[in-house]
Amino acid sequence: MPENIKEIESIIRKVIKNEFLDCKNKEKFNIEDNTCVELNLQIAKKIAEFAEEKGKEIKVPIVISIVDDGGNIILIHRMENSLLASIDLSLNKAYTAVSLKMPTDKLKDLCKPGEELYGIQHTNNRFVIFGGGIPFIYKGKVVGAIGISGGSVEEDICVCEYALKKVMTK
Repeated sequence: MPENIKEIESIIRKVIKNEFLDCKNKEKFNIEDNTCVELNLQIAKKIAEFAEEKGKEIKVPIVISIVDDGGNIILIHRMENSLLASIDLSLNKAYTAVSLKMPTDKLKDLCKPGEELYGIQHTNNRFVIFGGGIPFIYKGKVVGAIGISGGSVEEDICVCEYALKKVMTK
């Protein structure tokens, strides 16, 4: 049983956040199924629009970065009151996702001591080994990536998945 009011408030916030995020206990969206939406500036603007929509809904000011297959910036969009650090983090999440051709949240376990990619985060100042970066796949090929930063890792992943799903199902 929680001993103090702060602990109770923390537990309540976690419960509310998980329900409010609306990203758990849902059918997983498969990013590899995209065969009709190519990545370009117009689509990047749509992704940013959907990401901002979700950021506002969950009351988290975020930064959205979208890069091409070479890790070059297509778009950076910063919501008002987002953290300054989120600019670099979102860009580096997108860079990591495109350069390693995998979502950044998958790196957490691969980078532990004794695992295949242990230490990779120290080989390049841009690699991010926690969630919020997802590759953009078109017809089975990684053609870019989206990086989101500003909330918790769970919130960043949720916003990323939401924006990609919305743009690919429109």
